[in-house]
Order: sequence, then structure tokens, then C-alpha cells
Amino acid sequence: MKANHKRLLGRTSLSLSVLGFGGSSVGNLYQPIGEEDAVAAVAAALAAGVSYFDTAPLYGNGLGERRMGRALGLHSRDDFVLSTKVGMLPAPVGAGAKKKVLEPRGLPLQVNCDYSYDGVMRSVEDSLGRLGMDRIDIALIHDIDVHTHGNVDQRNRFREAMEGAYPALIRMRDQGTIRAIGVGVNDWRVCQECLEAADFDCFLLAGRYTLLDQGALATFLPACQERGIGVIIGAPYNSGILARGAIDGATYFDAKPPPQILEKVRRMDRICAGHGVSLAAAALRFPLGHPVVASVIPGVHSAAHVERNIRLFDETIPADLWHELKDEGLIDSAAPDVSD
Repeated sequence: MKANHKRLLGRTSLSLSVLGFGGSSVGNLYQPIGEEDAVAAVAAALAAGVSYFDTAPLYGNGLGERRMGRALGLHSRDDFVLSTKVGMLPAPVGAGAKKKVLEPRGLPLQVNCDYSYDGVMRSVEDSLGRLGMDRIDIALIHDIDVHTHGNVDQRNRFREAMEGAYPALIRMRDQGTIRAIGVGVNDWRVCQECLEAADFDCFLLAGRYTLLDQGALATFLPACQERGIGVIIGAPYNSGILARGAIDGATYFDAKPPPQILEKVRRMDRICAGHGVSLAAAALRFPLGHPVVASVIPGVHSAAHVERNIRLFDETIPADLWHELKDEGLIDSAAPDVSD
């Protein structure tokens, strides 16, 4: 399988490159990068055949969308598929809000959570302005999960999204401003709840169908397969540990990994090495074994990072690797194998 191979996103007409471009780093979400470096990373991905790009207003308070729009705007609109998110509105600091998420490395704004009908209509309009485009291919309701909002407020946010954001997105899809609608979170259980509450085209699930987490296999991914709904997998390295291995300073979901995760990664790394495969390559390819997964989107922060991901993605991975990982109890025996 080559990085520029494409798959349809479920029942939509959108064709995504199986290796996509996660745009959080372009918006300085984790560390600052220069404007030209960000634009060069997008250009390198396009030149290599990557055609799916993801961003969000949350990434740098709109900075990520501005940079993505600047870089993609140099190319034909038909050369790429673009997703962004709704529910987090950049606003002047101090503006009235239900919840605020501050991002010091982005534009001098704050991000206010708003999943209401009017808020989402405004969110898409603002995103189009920052991107400099007249349409968004995929709009995703962003982070309606417990991690973001807490146990109590999450229920209110979920209700607001289903009653406000969802009908707003349906209207804009009917008008042609958006081509597909979905949800982008890091909890498959929230995705499943959305699946049961409304009719979405797709889901972006971050960090929850990886070599270290296959909980989505039990019910969520089979339900998507039954309904013909596509899934995009973000954070395939689980925020770094599957890219770098169990080394000092490795992170798992942006935190210090627990001892059992470190040991599991060490065992996986040894098995991969025995098959002549890098752990990072196995992590990047693993999600694509499932038939509902259309694309995997690691975060990218430079042109060199793009080139590394493509080299990893194009490594030949023998079927015996997946079999041994299953035999050793390191991945779920029900996980579909990845074929070349």
C-alpha cells in the first residue's frame, strides 16, 4: 500500500488519501513552528500525493486554519479534501462564553465552546473566511467528550450539539457549503452515542484505534461497517510513544506513560524489529486494516516530518508480524490484519 492510495470515506463521494495530514501542529497546538515551515509542510505533503488535510479553529485560535488555507490556496480546490471542526469559536479575550480554552501560542484570541445552531453557523462562516475557501469538505463536531467538558457538563454539551450543531450542519450540507458531516473526538464511546442519536457521514477518532487501544473493535467499528459510515483515525502514535518507543520523555496521551504501557511498547518494538519493521511504521499502518477506516492522520510539523511519515508508511510489513502480535496478546485477536 502506498501513501497516496485513496479510499472512499464510507458512503460519501469523498476520496481520501490513506495517509492524511493532521494539522494541529501547524496551528502551534503543542509547540510553536514558523509560518514558512508550516506552509512548507503542507506543500511537501501535496507534492507527495497526500490529499486529505485536517484542521480546526482550536489549533492556535484560528492560526492553523489561516496557515492551512494559505498553503492549500496555492493549489486547485479539487486537488485536496479538507476537514475542519465546529463547536470551538475563536473570540476576543474576555468575550462572554460558556467555557474557555486558552491557547497562548496562537492568535491573540480565546476559544469559546458553542455547539448551538447559531454558533455552528457562525463557526463555519468564520472558518471559511480564515481558510479563504467557499466550501468545507468535512465538518466535524469537536470534542463533545468528558475529557474536555467533565462528567456533568458533557451531557449538556452533547445535548446542545445534537439539538443545535447537528441540524445546522445538515442545513449547510444540503446547501453545498459542506459535503459531509461528522464528529471528531478521542473517545469511541462518544462516537457510538452520536451514531445512535443522529445520522452522520463519518467520524474522526483520535488515539482510540491504535496498536495500544482497540476498544472500538467491540461495537463501534462494526456498527460503522454495518451502516457504511467511514472513520478517520487521528493520533496513531498515541501522542508520541509509538513513534519514538519507550524512551525517556516519551508521552502517551500527552502524559507520562504508565509502567504497563512502557512494557507493552517495549515488547511490540522487539517483535517489530524481529520482522525488520519499525514500530512507528506498524503503528501508522495498523488502523487501515479495518475496512471502515478511510485514512490515518498523524500530526505533522515540517516538510521533513512529512517525508519521514511517507517512508514509514511505505515500509513492507509481513503478515506474520500481525499474527505474532496477536499470539503474544499485544493486540486484539479480532483486529483485521493490514495487507500490502
